[in-house]
Amino acid sequence: MKLTTTFFLLPAVAATLLGTAARAQSFTTKNRYTTVDVSLNAMNYFGDVVPKVTMSSLRAGASRPNVGISLTRRLTTRFSARVAVAYGRISGEDSKAADPRDDNARFRYHRNMNFRNDIVEVSAVGRLDLFRNHYSYLRRPNLMPYVFGGIALFHHNPKGYVQGGTIPKSLAEGSYVALQPLRTEGQDQSYNRTQLAIPFGFGVRYRLSNNLDLGLEIGWRKTFTDYLDDVSGNYTDVANLTSDAARYFGHDVTRTENPDAFVNFNAPGSMRGRSTMQDWYIVTGLSVNYILVKKQNGGKFR
Repeated sequence: MKLTTTFFLLPAVAATLLGTAARAQSFTTKNRYTTVDVSLNAMNYFGDVVPKVTMSSLRAGASRPNVGISLTRRLTTRFSARVAVAYGRISGEDSKAADPRDDNARFRYHRNMNFRNDIVEVSAVGRLDLFRNHYSYLRRPNLMPYVFGGIALFHHNPKGYVQGGTIPKSLAEGSYVALQPLRTEGQDQSYNRTQLAIPFGFGVRYRLSNNLDLGLEIGWRKTFTDYLDDVSGNYTDVANLTSDAARYFGHDVTRTENPDAFVNFNAPGSMRGRSTMQDWYIVTGLSVNYILVKKQNGGKFR
C-alpha cells in the first residue's frame, strides 16, 4: 500500500517541482522593463508645529502640492529599483494646528510660529511587489500592492510669514522671509539646508492597458534635521538676534496676550521647540506609469 501511494505521489511532487523551476527560469533579462512615472502628490509635515506623526494629525488645510518624475527598472519577479526627482512644499502654523483650549497645545498656540518650506528631493529606493510576476509586462497582474524603502537627499528653505505679534517697520506685513540666515535661536552657525532622509511606505498599481498603470502611494520621510520649521531649541537672548527679522521671528512673533500661565514665555532659555524630536514629511499621491518597450526589428523579407 505504501509503495503504491509513493508510486502515485512521486510524479505529482516531481511535476510541482519542475513547474516551479520552469517558472523561475522563465524570468529572464527579456522580462525586465523600465517605466517612466509622473506623479501628482500632497505633502504634509510633522515637527514642532505639528508634533504627532499620525494619520489623524493630517490637516487638509496644511497639505501642499508636490510633483515628481521617476524611472523604475524591474529587475526580478518581485523587485524593482526606482530613482526619482520631486519638488513640493510643506507648511505649518501654530495658530491653526494648536487649540488654545487644549492644555497640551496652548503653548504652541501662543508661540505663534508659522513657516512654509519648498523642498527639492532626489531619491533612490527599492520596491518589493507583494506578488510575483514570472513573465513579461504583458502578463503582469491587474492589481499589484507593494512596499518600498531607500535613501533621499533633499534641499529645503524654510520661510516665515510676517503676521501678528510686534511687527517692526522694516518688515512688510504679509511678506515671507527666509529663516535659516536669521539664526532665530542664536545659533553660532546656520543649520545645513541640504539633508538626508529615509523614504519608506507602500502603494498599489492598477493596470490600465498593456503599457500603462495607475499608482497610488503614501511615503514617509524620516529626516535627520529638526529645522524643517526653523524651530528646535530654546529662546535666545534678544541681544543675540542681530536684525529686525531675527528679533521678530525669534522673539516678537509670540502673542502678546499670553495668559498668566505663561509668564516670561519667551525669556532666554525658555523652551521654543523640542530638539529631541526630528522632523518628518509625508508624500501621498497618484502616479501614471508608462512602460517603455523596445521595438522589435523584423527580419528582412526574401
